[in-house]
Amino acid sequence: MSNSVFQSVMQQLKDISDRTFGVIDSDGCVVSCTDGLLLGERWPDAALKVSGVGDGIITFGQRTFKPILSGTGFFEYAVFCGGDDDSARAFCSIAYIALNDAKIFYEEKHDRGTFVKNIIMDNILPGDIYIRAKELHFATDASRAVFLVRQLGHADVATVDVLGSLFPDKMQDFVLSINETDIAVVKQVSADIEAEELERIARNI
Repeated sequence: MSNSVFQSVMQQLKDISDRTFGVIDSDGCVVSCTDGLLLGERWPDAALKVSGVGDGIITFGQRTFKPILSGTGFFEYAVFCGGDDDSARAFCSIAYIALNDAKIFYEEKHDRGTFVKNIIMDNILPGDIYIRAKELHFATDASRAVFLVRQLGHADVATVDVLGSLFPDKMQDFVLSINETDIAVVKQVSADIEAEELERIARNI
């Protein structure tokens, strides 16, 4: 994720309020802020507090924080606003909307996994596929196998994470959550792969 995307939003927030706005990552490092002096500071205690609120809002150290969650629901970033009053909560919620939208737009534009998911879900025009593939340096002539994994019943661990550990090469293999029960695994394979090998991969899954 490019922090310049967050910083461009920060410039706009700076023009509408005299409050301090910023973004911390999951380690508590200030990666973007309307106050340049805070950039690079580390607030591990704040990150620890934020990680326990889900998608709620929390105040800590005279600042108000709201997490920006990843696609799998984990705390990835958090937006903050100076102050711990009701106005700070309102400003923080507004800043969250702008920053989360910017993050989603960036990921959809630059993330290969999102690109592959858009193809599977038919969310991209056929004429745009080759253009986006070229922008992402995505090999269009590679052979790939697609496995549909359906989870039956409740699992104690996140199925996406388990499958992600089986296919760690994020440049060639993609583990994509389709809905609450279905996961697509797109694996790059050799052009002359045998059906038995594909069955072996399926059994491993």
